[in-house]
Amino acid sequence: MTSKGQVTIPKSVRQQLGLRQGTRVTFVVEGDHAVLRPALPQRALPKSGFGMVKVTGPAVPPDFDVAMLLKPVAAKRARR
Repeated sequence: MTSKGQVTIPKSVRQQLGLRQGTRVTFVVEGDHAVLRPALPQRALPKSGFGMVKVTGPAVPPDFDVAMLLKPVAAKRARR
């Protein structure tokens, strides 16, 4: 270990973990030793929510009109 706390990761370890120049790593202390792991890349936040919700029910027909769901509600209000 250097005076700055730097260490050299042996080539065989770098190859097994798929580490390349610029790869970020994390160290975790477990008991009396440290574990080195490649850091998980941070996921970018999606620009929209499209595709984030998985639907397992039946598909909605492409000509489905949401306004048709509101007609009974509007008719009930009109009767009041």
